[in-house]
Amino acid sequence: MISLRSIKPRRLMTIAALVAMLATALLRHADAAFTGAPMHATVRLQRIRLEAPTLPPLAHVRFCLQYPRECRRTAILFRGGRVKLTPLRLRELTAVNMRVNAAITPERDPPGVVNERWRLAPSSGSCHDYAVTKRHELIVHGWPARSLLLSEVVTSWGEHHLVLVVRTAIADLVLDNLDAEIKPWTDTSYQWLRIETPQNPMVWANVHKDGARHFAMRLSAHQRHASWPARSQARWRQPVREASWAVPL
Repeated sequence: MISLRSIKPRRLMTIAALVAMLATALLRHADAAFTGAPMHATVRLQRIRLEAPTLPPLAHVRFCLQYPRECRRTAILFRGGRVKLTPLRLRELTAVNMRVNAAITPERDPPGVVNERWRLAPSSGSCHDYAVTKRHELIVHGWPARSLLLSEVVTSWGEHHLVLVVRTAIADLVLDNLDAEIKPWTDTSYQWLRIETPQNPMVWANVHKDGARHFAMRLSAHQRHASWPARSQARWRQPVREASWAVPL
């Protein structure tokens, strides 16, 4: 049995901070978003629930033909589980998100789905270029592909948009070129449509719409104050680019 005395003070403080952050997040969700609801319901809605398989975006099929290594099927290892959000992982996530947002100049796609192309690390591009580049860089840093899922959403002004979802032990987090903060998926105002499956990037699935829509309405009603601890938001806050666009997929 491991004794607390055998753990280094700095590591013990880090573990305590992460536990406190998670506890605060869940308590705030339960209090403001689900008053009177069982705690386990809140925990479930921290995760994106995948439903029936669906067709991937046409541009994603082209992307996989151009970059086949980005779309390889992933073997789900026994006890693979979700990625633990350690301090090192947090720093990597923040650094990649900031670097990619700064490196790509926002640019609209030509009109029409037929003309749309998803590219890795272009000098200028749209939402999908940010998302696939962040996924690529995180895989290079050792993140498992099964935890890095591209997802199609609809913005509050009605445009289709692509984001990267990072599945962690704490929550499903969103890396978004339209928002400088890394935040749980439940702290967004998007309508969630479809997402890559962890087992195979070529196979997409519908997102459970009741949970996504319910959370969006709750967060809007409460002005999204109860979604994530202020301390974690401060750690992940980044400079916002002057302009950025969502584009039709």
